[in-house]
Amino acid sequence: MTDTENPSARNTSTEPSAPQQNDLDYKINLLFGGSVVRKDLVKAVKGNAIVPSYVLEYLLGQYAASDDEATIQAGIDSVRKILADHYVHRNESELVKSTIREKGRHRIIDKVAVTLNDKQDVYQASFANLGLNGVIVEPATVKANPKLLVGGVWCICDIEYSHSDDTRVVPWMLGSLKPIQMSSFDYEGYLASRQGFNTEEWIDLLIQSIGFNPEMFGRRAKLLQLVRLIPFVERNYNLVELGPKGTGKSHIYSEFSPHGMLISGGEVTVPKLFVNNANGRIGLVGYWDVVAFDEFAGKKKRTDNALVDIMKNYMANKSFSRGIETLGAEASMVFVGNTSHNVPYMLKHSDLFDELPEAYHDSAYLDRLHFYIPGWEVDTIRSEMFSSGYGFVVDYIAEVLRSMRNTDYSDRYQQHFTLGPDISTRDRDGIHKTFSGLMKLIYPNGEATPEEIEELLRFAIEGRKRVKDQILRIDTTMATVNFGYTDKTGTWHGVTTLEEDEYPDYYQTQRTETESGADPSYPSGPAGEEAAVPALPAIEIAPQLFEGHREFQENQRGLSYETLLLPYLRGATEITIVDPYIRLPHQGRNLVDLLALLATSKDPADEIVVTLVTKEDHSEYAQQHLLMLKDIQDSAASVGIQFTVTWDESIHDRSIRTDQGWKLLLGRGLDIFQKGSGSQFDLGSRRQEFRQVLAFGITYIREP
Repeated sequence: MTDTENPSARNTSTEPSAPQQNDLDYKINLLFGGSVVRKDLVKAVKGNAIVPSYVLEYLLGQYAASDDEATIQAGIDSVRKILADHYVHRNESELVKSTIREKGRHRIIDKVAVTLNDKQDVYQASFANLGLNGVIVEPATVKANPKLLVGGVWCICDIEYSHSDDTRVVPWMLGSLKPIQMSSFDYEGYLASRQGFNTEEWIDLLIQSIGFNPEMFGRRAKLLQLVRLIPFVERNYNLVELGPKGTGKSHIYSEFSPHGMLISGGEVTVPKLFVNNANGRIGLVGYWDVVAFDEFAGKKKRTDNALVDIMKNYMANKSFSRGIETLGAEASMVFVGNTSHNVPYMLKHSDLFDELPEAYHDSAYLDRLHFYIPGWEVDTIRSEMFSSGYGFVVDYIAEVLRSMRNTDYSDRYQQHFTLGPDISTRDRDGIHKTFSGLMKLIYPNGEATPEEIEELLRFAIEGRKRVKDQILRIDTTMATVNFGYTDKTGTWHGVTTLEEDEYPDYYQTQRTETESGADPSYPSGPAGEEAAVPALPAIEIAPQLFEGHREFQENQRGLSYETLLLPYLRGATEITIVDPYIRLPHQGRNLVDLLALLATSKDPADEIVVTLVTKEDHSEYAQQHLLMLKDIQDSAASVGIQFTVTWDESIHDRSIRTDQGWKLLLGRGLDIFQKGSGSQFDLGSRRQEFRQVLAFGITYIREP
């Protein structure tokens, strides 16, 4: 699957079964009835129509924006009929032309682009699928829809046919044109309805609106998805996302909003993007809210240095030059591309911008980026990740986001927190714009608790820090920055990136002796030679085990029971595991993984007693639960582990205690890993270090 492919097209079923409506879906329909649609309906009506999702959802919003099953089915039938009667398939274009000729007038759905024929002083339309060119368009239509001139717009059009003996006269005429997007909406009603949701519910509604099932995403993963929306809600926002293939990097910019334009990185030219000096026509940045560059990565790609210079100026100053005139624009810039190497490889050998074309692998350009989405954290798109719940009709939420570009929430953190003093103006701009964008998305009324504000502020700082830390690798003349903030008590809170925590040995830039503070001109021994120091015999010292609390971030890799737990369990003969939820198959597999580690770490002749204290399953799956635990017991016995189960209905907290005095408080128990692809060939199914984790904490206590 390519990043631009519509995920909804994966399911080939034509008749969607009605999913069981949960509490969130019920609330969504109650508070936003008429503005939401069931997200699995798009694939039901799409067929082989090659149109963006927002076109289909526009139609579904007209006929199937309901939670009544009869209304939904009638709406699906209506949309299918509209597409069958009016959508133009390229291989049926001649048939549609014949229909227009015979009827004299016919309505079509097609992508329309307009050019000015300056020799005849007329506007002429071309139709992407119908294959018509040179159709006369009234100036008033172009004035009302200027995007027709830059890239084209999906429209519902009436095409007329009138033959003339004059061969110079085009027989096709544009009778009417309606762009497929909302004309108005109730913004105050949107804010009022938002109050009916708590933060978690609202984030899940936004994730469902994108088309994903929120149950398949952790909190950090949801925020990364929402950052992709910031360019639609924030003016002149510069975003980059580099990562593996198939993670949906481009989808939002091609399918989610009629105000975004996705173009191939190889198609970018100065006239197309900014201005054509030959005729003075403004390019894409003058008409679209978001311009996204697909397939932007590629070291060998040829680039126009003049374009790079203009882009640098625009990204910094929101303006570009047309001859002697300077023009401003509000388009946000998004750069997405694929990486060829994993994160530690890039950190060891170059930097996280390694894949960019050489002209863009430049500190001046990179310093204009506000946020770097770590695409390697985003899961590869799988069929079970798509939502069958309710979300906003995309043209509705697109208009909401567009209207909020006039709002600025960048200062809402300042009554609670203060950014570090050595964070530069450009760094602050990036942090402010990301924070403002996330506030507008999640808390559109501008009100949030200090804890909620802190979460978004930390996330915004991390995204800018990822940019700046890589620039320091490229340009050693730039000063290092201590990213973080202080709260009202004066307590400093440092911020790190996730890859910094995962790969500290590779993350830190290599500093020269001069940079590290040493004076290379000062002799370190007689005559400038190093003083001879007698070698001491090596003494092997057992490592001191850490005591205290540690937190681990969602999406972090490189963690395993072997590094987190085994050092504290090695040598114990009696171990008690307290976990109320060892019921589902994956929870049983987690327990087996730990028992296998214990078995390999002991002498084969020794035995370990492991007791699991858990709650009994009283559901319909109780029998399977007991059979699973019996299988684990039998398997463990064969490798010298006496495994027993004790039932306790009162337990809640998860912990591990050993007869050697260690007690480990486990916030999530053994269930710390995210669900993998399910493939038996996934390396993560063989080694825990290759899997992403959920957010969790462990407290290590040495008991007397």
